[in-house]
Amino acid sequence: MVADIVRFFTLDPVGQAILRAVIILLECLAVTVPLLVSVAYMTYVDRKVWASIQLRRGPNVVGPFGLLQPFADGLKLLLKETIVPSSSNHLLFLIAPMITFATALIAWAVVPFGDGVVIADINVGILYLFAISSLGVYGIIIAGWASNSKYAFLGALRSAAQMVSYEVSIGFVLVTVLLRAGSLNLTKVVLAQSGWFWQWYWLTMLPMFVIFFISALAETNRTPFDLPMSEAELVQGFQTEYSSMPFALFFLGEYANMILLSAMAAVLFLGGWMSPIPYAPFTLVPGIVWFCGKIAFLLFVFSWTKGTLPRYRYDQLMRLGWKVFLPVSLGWVVITAAYVQFGGAIFG
Repeated sequence: MVADIVRFFTLDPVGQAILRAVIILLECLAVTVPLLVSVAYMTYVDRKVWASIQLRRGPNVVGPFGLLQPFADGLKLLLKETIVPSSSNHLLFLIAPMITFATALIAWAVVPFGDGVVIADINVGILYLFAISSLGVYGIIIAGWASNSKYAFLGALRSAAQMVSYEVSIGFVLVTVLLRAGSLNLTKVVLAQSGWFWQWYWLTMLPMFVIFFISALAETNRTPFDLPMSEAELVQGFQTEYSSMPFALFFLGEYANMILLSAMAAVLFLGGWMSPIPYAPFTLVPGIVWFCGKIAFLLFVFSWTKGTLPRYRYDQLMRLGWKVFLPVSLGWVVITAAYVQFGGAIFG
């Protein structure tokens, strides 16, 4: 009987298709489950970092050191009633947070955790990430429109303008990286940075790294760019009418996007899974540990900025995106292209 089962899954086309589907499902679960746990505990870390900055204790009651606080928050939101405004578009109102959360998860399909450790090692990984990150704005626009509330609609318009403005700069940053690496495959982008930590792209392309990270703050509506949810003006922006699990999906989608953009920064500029020193004992540490460590550092900076920087005015935010980041990133694309094309002849 065992031999028949093995033969079915190895020789029969239907069995091979089923086996492949099961393998893909297991790969997705291997990425999604740790990611969801990381999203939950990122809320805990965020609050601990803010508490340290403000000389407070932060969450410390639920469980040892407050480690069960994320689960308590999740249970509280799960048990609350989902209130849908009577004048809203009920279907779109409930679909919007699902879009935001889903787009933050499906982008991980092309993120490499190690050499060959990736769900889909496609040759257009950078384009895939850029396309998926652009879809996130739809969830926010739909939420603002479907709520049938002025505050929510104004918050959605702010967020749409903000995300589009800074996606342009992120797009040019991605172009400079693919010009340097000579490939759209994210694994090859990491391999192109092999060597010591100063050979990673963060140093030679430092302006692009800074632009990418600041644009990531704007993309995720984090301080100092949290104008779509400015409580002094818009109550809670596009989230104003949401409660219970729909609100939780928006909240978790924000943190999932933070982790995703930190992973993108680690892959594009910090050598991905590469160790900072290419010799033992550093190379004995598994690549995924280095990768997660780089993500954790960038997430700490996300929390650090929220606890220290004041909110921008909207005109300042737009001016920074269109009058500073756009010309600088576009100019860097031209410089990088010229260096790639003629650098060998000029510099010998």
